[in-house]
Amino acid sequence: MKKFAILAALMASAAPAQAADVILAGNLIADASKGSMGPATITVENGRIVSVEAGINRPASGTVYDLSDKTVMAGLIDMHVHLTGDPSGDYWRAAVQPDEWSAIVGVKNAALTVKAGFTTVRDLGPRSKMGAFALRDGIAQGYVIGPRIVASGPSIAIVGGHGDTNGFRPEINELLDDGFNCTGAVECAEKVRLASQNGSDVIKITATGGVLSQQGRGLEAHFTRDEMKSIAETAHTLGLKVAAHAHGARGVQDAAEAGIDTIDHCTYADDAALRAMKANGSYFVPTLAAFEGVREGMAQGRYTPVVNAKIREVMSQVGKPIKPAVDMGVKIAFGTDAGVFPHGQNAMEFRLMVAAGMTPGQTLESATLVAAEALGLQNEIGKIAPGYSADIIAFDGDPYADVTVLESVDWVMARGKAVE
Repeated sequence: MKKFAILAALMASAAPAQAADVILAGNLIADASKGSMGPATITVENGRIVSVEAGINRPASGTVYDLSDKTVMAGLIDMHVHLTGDPSGDYWRAAVQPDEWSAIVGVKNAALTVKAGFTTVRDLGPRSKMGAFALRDGIAQGYVIGPRIVASGPSIAIVGGHGDTNGFRPEINELLDDGFNCTGAVECAEKVRLASQNGSDVIKITATGGVLSQQGRGLEAHFTRDEMKSIAETAHTLGLKVAAHAHGARGVQDAAEAGIDTIDHCTYADDAALRAMKANGSYFVPTLAAFEGVREGMAQGRYTPVVNAKIREVMSQVGKPIKPAVDMGVKIAFGTDAGVFPHGQNAMEFRLMVAAGMTPGQTLESATLVAAEALGLQNEIGKIAPGYSADIIAFDGDPYADVTVLESVDWVMARGKAVE
């Protein structure tokens, strides 16, 4: 056995080292907060960036990706997607489609998403318990093409609230119940622990009513403050962050004061709600693109009267809190709610954020540095720097001058592998 071990060691030492991948960037944005640095050479080994050098330095060997006529930057991050679903008002599908189908849909949408330049996503609140986890793991193990996924599993909701099953006969609602609704602080803590047990990377709660569900109780707070505080504290003891769907101002404020990490939508957030977010360090995830999908779906007659009433209520408010949030210093992390609109069109969020009052540079930071920080992955993704995951995209044009150039990404590397 010793001879075999020595022979194996000698063979390993004699084997040639695997050549690095080298990316020749015409104009590199290594850190979105610092602007462009001009031509650069990026070296990648074993899925990680090992060096970033100024200028074009073509190597004598190895795989070379010549992007010397492109702008190159870190892969984009979307903090709010639903990969295992497509746009639909057909809530009844929950009663007829098997959970396995959601994983099939997810494979399609994961490929569309990563090819659009989004190399990391946070998948929040899928209807199936395990579909998003299977997709996450399949991508991580290289069986499926897609972005890195931070997955929540089913949303934790109040009984009959947004995220719970609504719209069917009572006995059907009960049959379709995924077991993640709760009443009272103790039961809500239990559901967080159950989500952790099932494999959640992050906890998703529906802190207020929602637009596209069949619950018709408006868009204000659902959970009590004690329930939300219990959820946040329990998650944090387990090392998990919490994402809250929230539209109504008091629901946003309650979520922030409870210690929720990111608050998504924040449609009616007023000064008091934004001050609470700033004071408690809650990130604002706007999801403006979702409302473009909602507007299109309503025009096509996709939704029920219950949903249409909520759409009419909310549309005039969309985007209004963003400029006050920027002025107040609330951190804004990029998120779209893809699945409400077609996957792969995530980058439309950039131009909507600019229209709402952000600069192009601020939107680039939101989709790289800020989102990475919100995920707790700021030392792994969001920059092109030595030691970081080789998540890299390339495209034509200058996003600081015209952020819409990000809607046409030409080349993607995810975790060190070029995406075909």
